[in-house]
Amino acid sequence: MLTLIKDLAIKLAPRLIEIRRHIHSHPELSGQEQQTSAFVSGVLSSNGLHVKERVGKTGVVAELQGTGKDERLLAIRTDMDALPITERACLEFASRSLGIMHACGHDVHTTVGLGTAMVLSQIAEELPGGIRFLFQPAEEIAQGASWMIDDGVMNQVSNILSLHVFPSIPAGSIGVRYGALTAAADTLEIIIIGESGHGARPHEAVDAIWIASQVITTLQQAISRTQNPLRPVVLSIGQINGGRAPNVIADKVQLLGTVRSLHPETRANLPNWIEKIVANVCEPYGAKYQVDYRQGVPSVQNDYSLTQLTQLAAEEAWGSDRVQVLPEPSLGAEDFSVYLEHAPGSMFRLGVGFKDRLINYPLHHPLFEVNESAIITGVVTMAYTAYKYWHQT
Repeated sequence: MLTLIKDLAIKLAPRLIEIRRHIHSHPELSGQEQQTSAFVSGVLSSNGLHVKERVGKTGVVAELQGTGKDERLLAIRTDMDALPITERACLEFASRSLGIMHACGHDVHTTVGLGTAMVLSQIAEELPGGIRFLFQPAEEIAQGASWMIDDGVMNQVSNILSLHVFPSIPAGSIGVRYGALTAAADTLEIIIIGESGHGARPHEAVDAIWIASQVITTLQQAISRTQNPLRPVVLSIGQINGGRAPNVIADKVQLLGTVRSLHPETRANLPNWIEKIVANVCEPYGAKYQVDYRQGVPSVQNDYSLTQLTQLAAEEAWGSDRVQVLPEPSLGAEDFSVYLEHAPGSMFRLGVGFKDRLINYPLHHPLFEVNESAIITGVVTMAYTAYKYWHQT
């Protein structure tokens, strides 16, 4: 069966390159993927799958029924949205939408999802159970998964698989990670409330800017001395707003940031930990404060057995030398984690790097490029993993 899956994928390769380049040339931002969804629906329908549009606002769901009596339903999820980045790569099929680019590889994800559906639709008689393909919008704003789930895409799903491109792994190889793959991503707003005064007489005021700077410094220092270094926490303040004039002491400062963590227990304690530090800085100087800690998406925690299944399928397909077991998680975030609250799943890393280049630009970079030979690697790996899901020995 592996040989057949490979042969089918290779025959589809020219068409898949066309698909990827079309999607890359016509990127759409999160929640605005109407053209992409229509294109995806057309490809799926032409290959005989039952398609439902406008799921999760602009998402697409396709069903492939197996011929056996296995009641398990496997989901395969890929995402479709692009980023507000101006592309600088000199490609014939570069983005035609000013200021929008597939800088995170979702064009490749969508293409791999379509290729997997196209391959598996041709061997449906060998599948004892059903497969549900999820083409998700709005991953970049970490909302699309929830939209899809609210529309029932995880009903009856037993397990779920996904992938994400990885430029630091060469094309032709994949990476698997047992346990935590990505971090939980939360947002933080801190408001420091002081008392205005003349810039020449700061002792008569409560300087919110100076106190805010102490809050930032203390939070960063406290991480290294109060948090377990084996359970990493990253807290980054990315925006500061405050002040009215150069000679007026600011009475209010807003700090906006992101908080990343890997362990659920650590994450649960972070809101109280942050508020205590802010309080301890503000109170001696007579400032008031507000802390708004909003939980975003949790950490992607890969299921052991499904990760092992993916690893074994990839090793059979490509050889063990082209499968990396990743030693470290990423502190990036992925809303694939929201699906994992409903069913066990696993996401693998698809290598898209160029071996002959000194620099493979990272995700979210305006010069980010992918080696398109990786598409077949992704399709075969995903399709064969799905096949082995019902045919493990």
